[in-house]
Amino acid sequence: MTPESDTRLRIRETARTVGGRIRRNFRDSIRIDMRSLALFRILMGVLVVADVAARSRNFSFYYSGAGVVPRELAMDVTAENAFSFYYYATEPWQVAALLGLQVLFAIQLIVGYKTRVATIISFLFVISLDHHNPLVTSYADTLFRLLFFWAIFLPLGERWSIDSVHADRVPRRSFAGIGAFLAMSQMVYMYLLNWHHKAQNELWTGGEATPKIMGLDDMTFLLAEYVREFPTLLQYGGLLWYYMLLFSWLLIALVGRKRYPLLALFMGGHATFALTVRIGAFPYVAIAGLILFLQPQFWDDLTAVARLFGLSLESVIAYTDRLARVANRVPQFRLESPPLVALRKPMYNVAVFVVIFSVVLFTVFTYTPVGAVAGDTVSPDERIEDGAVALNIHQPPWGVFAPNPRTTDRYYVFAAETADGDRIDIYNDGRNLTADRPADQLQTQYGTYRERFYMNSIRRGATDNRHNADGLLVEHLCTTWEADHGTKLTHVTIHAVYEEITMETIATPTERSNWTQALGDYSCGDHEPEPVPLPDSE
Repeated sequence: MTPESDTRLRIRETARTVGGRIRRNFRDSIRIDMRSLALFRILMGVLVVADVAARSRNFSFYYSGAGVVPRELAMDVTAENAFSFYYYATEPWQVAALLGLQVLFAIQLIVGYKTRVATIISFLFVISLDHHNPLVTSYADTLFRLLFFWAIFLPLGERWSIDSVHADRVPRRSFAGIGAFLAMSQMVYMYLLNWHHKAQNELWTGGEATPKIMGLDDMTFLLAEYVREFPTLLQYGGLLWYYMLLFSWLLIALVGRKRYPLLALFMGGHATFALTVRIGAFPYVAIAGLILFLQPQFWDDLTAVARLFGLSLESVIAYTDRLARVANRVPQFRLESPPLVALRKPMYNVAVFVVIFSVVLFTVFTYTPVGAVAGDTVSPDERIEDGAVALNIHQPPWGVFAPNPRTTDRYYVFAAETADGDRIDIYNDGRNLTADRPADQLQTQYGTYRERFYMNSIRRGATDNRHNADGLLVEHLCTTWEADHGTKLTHVTIHAVYEEITMETIATPTERSNWTQALGDYSCGDHEPEPVPLPDSE
């Protein structure tokens, strides 16, 4: 062998060794324990049930045709090709039946019966419900449906499920496929992009953003009232979160126990949000996403800790045995045709390839504009984007409180004039018309957290004329007010009242400066619209 051949051989061997080590390290970093996938599946199903239950409290107001968001408005404010099962429901009972069906498929997902089918159908129901009323959605809904989409490509039913009992084989210990990488990357992408936006504002880089956010009475609750008394501590907490977002990529790069501290910080941060900021399901959805980062080492350590404290696992094993006997009674309905069985894995691989190709292609074209191909009037990136919008899985900017965090509290006054000439505030229980706060804690002006998102949509739509949701709301209030109170309304003006939050007035709202903004003048019946000013502005 010549020296040149020997050198080339050593280079090839070195490249092969390095390449193998890189592949192993990559697979180790995206490895998800099957128990983590099972827990993730259960949490996602529970969140669907909880979401439907929470939305049902405002069923007639937000989701029936007789409410403030009829199907025509919902379709008008979503993409032209948006998909929703609920678009085909014309009667309230049909919408209610679809909500019940959505819960049934979520329960199927929880117990892990025909898991992939349940995941796909649950995902379609989730995006359908969001499209049915996009005026009440938030980043929590966005993250939820994106995680649901990536869940389709994960083996969620291999542990703690009816499917695992029917399989009658020892489940894999972990999964390290490309689906795991995509699902985990969703969380890291959200964190990194949010950090990028926060880095553009000195309120975040200087630490003042978090204390001011905790001063927002219209969206904070529970422990916020107490923690806002410690602004310096909040500043350090905000800076910690800022740098956690910056280094969130370590959630994937670190392996095993090395991942514990950062993962605990993120879970703790979201748990803190759940106890202080009224942002709906976002903390719980994020925690469900972080479950995917729990590797086999975590479950081994958890078992060791249980034994250390003398906790017996025999009762758990006996309980799972009873569940297995119940699961065995559930019919399998398996397709045993050899051709179909042979096609399963190739079809799955093709589906994953199409998704990855589309995601990469759309990302590239987002930053590198190209023209149409071969005279086609629609470019590939536009086709992919249209499909993503239809399924509601396009990535948002993830500008949660960024780059400019809110530094103003906000409440609403619906100044109305009655046929008798009285002036009242019909948004705040018909009180005498005033610009004063409706309550010490402004978040109580909303019956549910989704009402705040709805009022944000009303405010934005009224100021830029993007839809007629504000007019439909006033029309609804005119009708229901007369029916409920026996008093006719003639004119209504929607006012938004703002309070400026400074570091000195975080916990003292009475010392804040405020101003008002009239969002629109409306009429009830055949009257012409006329302004109904607030007493302070007359």
